[in-house]
Amino acid sequence: QVQLVESGGGLVQAGGSLRFSCAASGAASGRTLSRYAMGWFRQAPGKEREFVAAITRSGGTTYYADSVKGRFTISRDNAKNTVNLQMNSLKPEDTAVYYCAASISKTIELVSSSRADYWGQGTQVTVSS
Repeated sequence: QVQLVESGGGLVQAGGSLRFSCAASGAASGRTLSRYAMGWFRQAPGKEREFVAAITRSGGTTYYADSVKGRFTISRDNAKNTVNLQMNSLKPEDTAVYYCAASISKTIELVSSSRADYWGQGTQVTVSS
């Protein structure tokens, strides 16, 4: 069992920046985040959860939703067992609960299906206009 713990949410004005981190907690030997494709998803009030960004196990390839491309950057540090999401030029429509996700499947499957093996508890981002 892998537990994902997110940190870094909060309230920010439009145009501002936030940085999320997702860390693996309680991971047994061998069950490190390097085994998983990682992603970030978000869910706004009254809307379905949607894909935001994903990164392959090596960190060599990244995927982004069109709505965040050029503004958000996903990265990972397998040595530290963390995945990060840098969010710049934030807009009010970015307001949502953001979730970290880990998938044993291919990264492209995580992107297309939004199905993951493990989810974080979610962290709120509110962007004021």
